[in-house]
Amino acid sequence: MALSLRGVRKVFASGTPDERTAIDAVSLDVPDGSFVAVIGSNGAGKSTLLGVVAGQVGIDAGTIAIDDHDITTWPAHRRAALVARVMQDPMLGTFPALTVEENLALADLRTAGRSLRAALDATRRRRYAALLGSFGLGLEQRLAARAGSLSGGQRQVLALAMAVMHPPRVLLLDEHTAALDPRTADLVMRATLELVASNRITTIMVTHNMQQAIEIGDRLLMMDAGRIRLDLAGDAKRRLSVEELVARFHLVDDKVLLSNAGPAAQGASR
Repeated sequence: MALSLRGVRKVFASGTPDERTAIDAVSLDVPDGSFVAVIGSNGAGKSTLLGVVAGQVGIDAGTIAIDDHDITTWPAHRRAALVARVMQDPMLGTFPALTVEENLALADLRTAGRSLRAALDATRRRRYAALLGSFGLGLEQRLAARAGSLSGGQRQVLALAMAVMHPPRVLLLDEHTAALDPRTADLVMRATLELVASNRITTIMVTHNMQQAIEIGDRLLMMDAGRIRLDLAGDAKRRLSVEELVARFHLVDDKVLLSNAGPAAQGASR
């Protein structure tokens, strides 16, 4: 099993009037090579789920394992060789003052253990150009350009290329195409799927796009109030229509709202 969560719980602002349970006793097994799409309303716990896997958000209870190794107490930097995350904001995940090739070299150094200058040899430059060329945005011709001068789409491509430079055991995609224009988003998504498939990377992708959630990956999770409310795979996922998924989404949301309203409000709603 590539990734396993057992009884994971995360509460923000515990013991205060602002206390909020972001992850509520979630248990989840993700097999090696699986591609999981995660949907849910704002505040459902989707990004927090990615954060606890990456080690960027600590947990209050439960365990997290990758390849049967318990990584629950590992800090984010120790998990970096196993877990990579691409954020929604194209400005995150890259260093604007460094060039494209220097950013890629830094990703190389996660496992190479060499200096930045030593990493930038002719062989690596050719490899970086080939990797960037697969995205179709011309970045392979801009290795010497500073990352801060790139468009949002180009910078997101750079962040993704850095994430898969050394294929992680688990790739976390946090709405990584949501901030891009439709054409660029399509290019980035197609390149993402090719990279994930060719390297057989176990992937969890958060998205608000229902069509995307149905069409992409082999499994679909719906989250609400920090819990997994729906888990579909195989034929059940493939047969799902956008209309059916939206109906289930609203049904779950209505039930959650009703349960939070209290007995008096539930009686009044009948």
